[in-house]
Amino acid sequence: MKETNECVIAIPGADLAEKVVDIGNCSGEDTDKFGKFRLTAKEARHVKAPLIGQCIANIECKVVDSRMVSQYNLFILGAVKAWSNSDRKEQRTMHHHGDGTFKIDGRTIDLRERMVKWRELVD
Repeated sequence: MKETNECVIAIPGADLAEKVVDIGNCSGEDTDKFGKFRLTAKEARHVKAPLIGQCIANIECKVVDSRMVSQYNLFILGAVKAWSNSDRKEQRTMHHHGDGTFKIDGRTIDLRERMVKWRELVD
């Protein structure tokens, strides 16, 4: 992100939990993560970073503020496009507690008709 000022936030399904942990425990500097973990790179519309085909959703982002990077390693991102993969059988998301445990979600409520301000992000 420091070089390109853009990234993709990929949201994996609960079925990918073990793979997510394994991916997070190796470095992209010496590992081709797409190859090693058999991930499918898909072309994004607004950024150069690839989408991950196996994920439930991908969010293309651009850095809008980097003033806190040196002190907190914090980038402020703006979403420019969101993608969802409704073809995936597993649609539950997971949330990391920060200690190696995860919470799995299940129930979905549909409020798309209320998303008038952000419609351009989700088509």
